[in-house]
Amino acid sequence: MRAKRFGLVLAALVMACAGVAVAAPAVTAAPTVAAAPAPACPTGWGSLPKSGTDADLGALRDIRTGRHDCYDRVVFDVPTAGTDAIGYTVQYVDAVHQDGSGRVIPVSGGAIIEIRVAAPSYDPETGAATYPGRAGRTLPGVDLTGYRTFRDARFASSFEGDTQVGLGVRARLPFRVFQLPDRVVVDVAHTW
Repeated sequence: MRAKRFGLVLAALVMACAGVAVAAPAVTAAPTVAAAPAPACPTGWGSLPKSGTDADLGALRDIRTGRHDCYDRVVFDVPTAGTDAIGYTVQYVDAVHQDGSGRVIPVSGGAIIEIRVAAPSYDPETGAATYPGRAGRTLPGVDLTGYRTFRDARFASSFEGDTQVGLGVRARLPFRVFQLPDRVVVDVAHTW
C-alpha cells in the first residue's frame, strides 16, 4: 500500500513539474551586441632619450595630465612660446637628482622618467611664480587615480630657465614626445 501511495505522489510531482515547465514563459536570448574593437595602439615609440630644440621663450604656466585608450599623457603649457619650438629632454633615469643641489627627489613607480622643459616656472623678468610647483611635492592639481601607466608626478626644480619633473610609471614603457606651438606633450604607452 505504501509503495502504491509513494508511486502516486511521485507521479503527481512529476506531472506538476511538467505543468510548471509548460506554463513557464519562453525565455529568449537578449540580442547580441558586438563588442567595440580594441583600439589600434601605436607602436615603435621606443624608450630611449628624446630631446627637442632648445629655446628660451617664456614661462611654464601649467602641467596637466590625461588618460587615453593607449597611453597616459602629461602636458607642459608654455603659452608665451607662440609658434616657436620649446626645448625639452625626456629620458628614463634611476633617480631624479634636483638641478642645482643634486638632492634626490623620491618618485614612486616601477620606472622613472625625468622630463626637462626649457621654460622656468617663474617670470624671468620679475621672478614671480607662474606655476606653483614645490620641490619634492606632487604636481599641483594632478590626480593620477585611475591611470593605467602613471604612478607619481613630482616637481623637482626650476633652475636656470629649465623646469624639471620626475614622472613615476608602472614599468619602463615606450614613450613619445611632441611639440605644439604652446606646449610640450609626453605620452607613455600602456603596453609594449
